Amino acid sequence: MHSKFLLFVLLLVMPLAYAEQAPITKSDPVLEKRVMDLSTHLRCLVCQNQTIADSNAELAVDLKNQVREKLRQGQSEQEILDYMVKRYGEFVLFSPLVKSTTWLLWFGPLLLLVVGLGVLSVILRQRRKMMQQAPVLSANEHARAASLLSAKEGEGHS
Repeated sequence: MHSKFLLFVLLLVMPLAYAEQAPITKSDPVLEKRVMDLSTHLRCLVCQNQTIADSNAELAVDLKNQVREKLRQGQSEQEILDYMVKRYGEFVLFSPLVKSTTWLLWFGPLLLLVVGLGVLSVILRQRRKMMQQAPVLSANEHARAASLLSAKEGEGHS
């Protein structure tokens, strides 16, 4: 009986172990808006495909708290972004900076589109040229092709 009670208590307490920390009360809505706006520019290093504004990961919450604290200290948004890049690398920026090492990332899709349109244009020109160079059937050849097709259709219906 004692072990059943202990098991029951453990089952009741177990969900509490996975409960997340309650969000910090927002006493300054202007500061919180700035925190959330700046958080949309920073990547969650755990999730990697979300901003820290969208993530509930422990590291994202910690980064938002750091942003909040630095804004309270009077640092500018650019100073905070520079600090985060210095500490975590450029990967922490959700949208990487445009510079020589990221040109392919920024302009690669446009380059692929231009190349794809160029290849499509060449293929269409070749197809048009082939259609223009296709031999024209004489009246006799046309009649023979029609009779062969009608004979073929007649065999299929019997």
